[in-house]
Amino acid sequence: MLNDQIKLMGNLDIIVKSGDGQVKEQRSEKNLVVTAGLGFIASRMKDATADAMTHMAVGSGSTAAAAGDTDLGSILGSREALDSSTVSGATITYISSFEAGDGTGAITEAGIFNAASSGTMLCRTVFSTVNKASDDTMTITWTITLSAS
Repeated sequence: MLNDQIKLMGNLDIIVKSGDGQVKEQRSEKNLVVTAGLGFIASRMKDATADAMTHMAVGSGSTAAAAGDTDLGSILGSREALDSSTVSGATITYISSFEAGDGTGAITEAGIFNAASSGTMLCRTVFSTVNKASDDTMTITWTITLSAS
């Protein structure tokens, strides 16, 4: 008997740099692909009617990530357009830069979306506070890997 299962594993790497370019904080966090994100993946396997993921956002919400989430708890600033998205084998990597003045504050959550507002959220993660001052820059590299088990 065949028993195929697909697993999604996500990880994001966060790097915050001060205004003079010094690394202030660097960390790696796991993520949750939400139910809407799973539906998005299935729809893209059928056709390309669902818009591709194009934006990332950070927020200050502290409620644990849950499968039914459709947005961040409390967004800081606005959604940032992705700098890049690349596919290699069964892995997709999204990168977004939050420049000075963007996404400033005590950041505790992040998400990936297919629109600048509204749209579908692919995944969300909640983590311990990352402080981003107004003159800091932050880069988030979010990697999602599909595997069979």
